[in-house]
Amino acid sequence: MNELESLPLLFYIILVPVLLAQSIYLFIDARKRGHARWFWGIWGMIQTPMPILVYFIWTRKISPFIKKRREDNGRD
Repeated sequence: MNELESLPLLFYIILVPVLLAQSIYLFIDARKRGHARWFWGIWGMIQTPMPILVYFIWTRKISPFIKKRREDNGRD
């Protein structure tokens, strides 16, 4: 018996809404912040929790740093 067959049905019933909610949140927030909304939305549907963790790090820490650096260098 393979591993997927041994997982209970409840696992899948919980997993699907979690993935959908994560994907919708990532898509909407990425659109609001001007990031690649389709990338984040699709990645959010594939797995959890890595996409949301990476997204928060990217949008809250790395992206503002890059934007500020571009403004300081006169590129933006």
